[in-house]
Amino acid sequence: MTDTLAAVGAAVKPAVRPARPFFSSGPCAKPPGWSADKLATASLGRSHRSKIGKQRLAHCIALMREVLKLPDTHRIGIVPGSDTGAFEMAMWTMLGARPVTTLAWESFGEGWVTDAVKQLKIDPTVIRADYGALPDLAQVDWSTDVLFTWNGTTSGVRVPDGDWIAENREGLSFADATSGVFAYDLPWDKIDVATFSWQKVLGGEGAHGVLILGPRAVERLESYTPAWPLPKLFRLVSKGKLTEGVFAGETINTPSMLAVEDAIFALEWAKGLGDGGLIARSDANAAALDRIVQARDWLGHLAADPATRSTTSVCLTVDGADEALIKKMASLLEAEGAAYDVAGYRDAPPGLRIWCGATVGTADIEALGPWLDWAYETSKSV
Repeated sequence: MTDTLAAVGAAVKPAVRPARPFFSSGPCAKPPGWSADKLATASLGRSHRSKIGKQRLAHCIALMREVLKLPDTHRIGIVPGSDTGAFEMAMWTMLGARPVTTLAWESFGEGWVTDAVKQLKIDPTVIRADYGALPDLAQVDWSTDVLFTWNGTTSGVRVPDGDWIAENREGLSFADATSGVFAYDLPWDKIDVATFSWQKVLGGEGAHGVLILGPRAVERLESYTPAWPLPKLFRLVSKGKLTEGVFAGETINTPSMLAVEDAIFALEWAKGLGDGGLIARSDANAAALDRIVQARDWLGHLAADPATRSTTSVCLTVDGADEALIKKMASLLEAEGAAYDVAGYRDAPPGLRIWCGATVGTADIEALGPWLDWAYETSKSV
């Protein structure tokens, strides 16, 4: 179907809807072909510490390592509280040993600034940029611990690569990579701590986070004790040594085995795509959405620089839009079953946010274009 609707300016309802209109940036679309009856169920109703419970948790960890091509030097742990819980666990257990630098160019990065300043009271150096831009990464002092989001979920701005991370860094690199893991080829030798949740690129369920620790992070945990008390959910060290069981499927708290089985389904699907399959799907989706943007003078990218533009949580500007117009557009699209949850994040400038991660189909992105035209024209006329 062509995009002639925008040219004539008529608010004509398109004939073809996206087959899977799930464009939310979290929780995200389930993998293609997913259905609840395809999930393994033998672990359900069993203790997560039973033989089968431990086996399935360990299998999930092994699949994450394989799909991410994570080196043996890095440990993977399933932890509570989604990506937020995983990142705060890292902050609370490792920060305070040396000065800290925090980078913020969107809502979640600002959240880590708030944690560092108001909760941990460590007076970090804060390097900021407005929504749509990236801070000057050359300003970063790698003698400090550095906290940043790899992919700004609420701004659509990402770091371009890992070249800016010093190889001879004295501090640790803490990457909140929740909407970037699996969508980019991450340089694990440059990342000391990474966190994410299954609900983004894998399309998994929420409430569980994943904490990845490199050897320098483990060294910090075993050599440093924070000045503040740690809740049980954050404790990764016992008698001065890393609690290795956490990284072998012996979770700190009781996980949902249903969520674990759901993640296993997604990971096995991802494995079946072959090496780089998830990245290729995300790239194709982002390219399809960019073609839609380039064909319309009323639509634009919040992230102006293509080199730092997200290929997952793509944030769009809408000419003349305010919060009311975006709300109308999103409501119309949802009512028609054409697109769900596409309004921009509440703290971001008014606009649209379209998830282009691997679980979305490129044909559905392409089918979305005429519906955006219809929603825009209709909303302006109301």
